[in-house]
Amino acid sequence: MTNTETVRASFTAFRAQDAAAAERLMADDFVFTSPQDDRIDKAAWLEKCFPTADHFAWQKLLAVTEVDAETVLAYYEYELQTGNRFRNTEIISVRGGRIAEVQVFFGGRVP
Repeated sequence: MTNTETVRASFTAFRAQDAAAAERLMADDFVFTSPQDDRIDKAAWLEKCFPTADHFAWQKLLAVTEVDAETVLAYYEYELQTGNRFRNTEIISVRGGRIAEVQVFFGGRVP
């Protein structure tokens, strides 16, 4: 699986709430950072962030691009159950076929 395929599979596992698939794609030393989370580990992400997929009415990957041998840029749009739409960008490090780090940058509301 290429790095971009790994990232796409991770988004699919999240939306499907398939924890087993998500965990298989994550490195043991996985780290997640967002404006709401500062370098949380795999266990904390699975507990805090993974179950939030039901907040989304839908999510669409707009671009998934390899930047270098270990870095993938994911740009996506989503709509919350409230009807508000947003776009975010993630910088994702993939090493040995598994996601090692995710840095999320929240975008603004989409009219």
